[in-house]
Amino acid sequence: MSRPAAKLAEPRVRLRMPARSVRLRLTALYGGLFLLSGAGLLALTYVLVRHATAGASVTRGTGSAVTPSGARAMTATSHAVDLHQLLVQSAIALAVMAVASAALGWVVAGRVLAPVRTITARTRRISDDSLHERLALQGPDDEVKELADTIDALLERLEAAFEAQRRFVANAAHELRTPMAGLRASLDVAMAKPGPLPPHIETLEDRLRAGFAQVDRLLESFLALARAQQGRFADACTLSLDDIASAAIARQGDAISRLNLTVEEDACPEGVVEGSETLLSRMVENVIENAIDHNHPDGWIHVTASVGGRFANLAVENGGAVLAQDDVDALAMPFRRLGADRTGSEKGAGLGLSIVASIAEAHGGKLELRARADGGLRVAIELPLASPARTEVPA
Repeated sequence: MSRPAAKLAEPRVRLRMPARSVRLRLTALYGGLFLLSGAGLLALTYVLVRHATAGASVTRGTGSAVTPSGARAMTATSHAVDLHQLLVQSAIALAVMAVASAALGWVVAGRVLAPVRTITARTRRISDDSLHERLALQGPDDEVKELADTIDALLERLEAAFEAQRRFVANAAHELRTPMAGLRASLDVAMAKPGPLPPHIETLEDRLRAGFAQVDRLLESFLALARAQQGRFADACTLSLDDIASAAIARQGDAISRLNLTVEEDACPEGVVEGSETLLSRMVENVIENAIDHNHPDGWIHVTASVGGRFANLAVENGGAVLAQDDVDALAMPFRRLGADRTGSEKGAGLGLSIVASIAEAHGGKLELRARADGGLRVAIELPLASPARTEVPA
């Protein structure tokens, strides 16, 4: 099967000026204020010295044996030389102190902004699965401490909101199982009565059982989504992406055979990750199911595992209709499907790829969706490699 090679656009080289940081602006402000103050002080000193030396020179010149005109000339010359030396030396001293003030201003600005950098670094590390962390900035009760305390209060409210949402999803999924089981049992009792059933009753039974099956899939999806968002894995272990993908393909063997799909696998034994076996298996199976459900008869699926840097990658490509990238970008959102087939269809509840994204993020990875130019979809999952001390995959 031939695939057109993608043409890569040549990157444009743009010259960018260095970013003007707050520290640099504060340093420039400190240095500018010092230069203005120093220049004003130098001008004032120059004027005062000029008047003072002029009066003293006239007084000294009147008691001399030299003629008055010669004395005034000598006094004026000496006075001008002294003022010029004073001006030059003061300017040199001002230049030296300007450089020193700039260096001192850079250090002082760094000390002033150090708490702000601490707040920025700690806030950047906090994500939706670590909202329990706090900045807990120590120091005097000033504006910076007040900012840190405000951010801590915001994180506390966000943690409460996220936790309430996760509990609601999990509890709702659990609670809905009980009435669903009762409805199914009632249907079984009603259909178990002796005697032939009218055709419309049999048709109703089929529709009800199909609806029950769809609700079961939806509840399972809710539970998987809640477990992924909690980020706590009771069954954490090291797993090979190759083994997970092969097992998912094997479980979907009947669906693959019905559509007569060609499945190609590119293995990578080094792609070992660490996490929940249940969630990671569900993640890969959802991707394989999506590639089957949105494929053409006699189509193809290509599964590629690879390793790049500190990450293991799994890419699943499938043929199909030509898709718009804007529509594809929204597929990772809950209850979003392509075109008119949005929710409530027999293909699923629109939670498959949103569950994949949540599980990948819970394991420190990410999901990338891209529409293929000649039709179909490319789903790429990136997960951190397992630590070297735990790369032994269980049999």
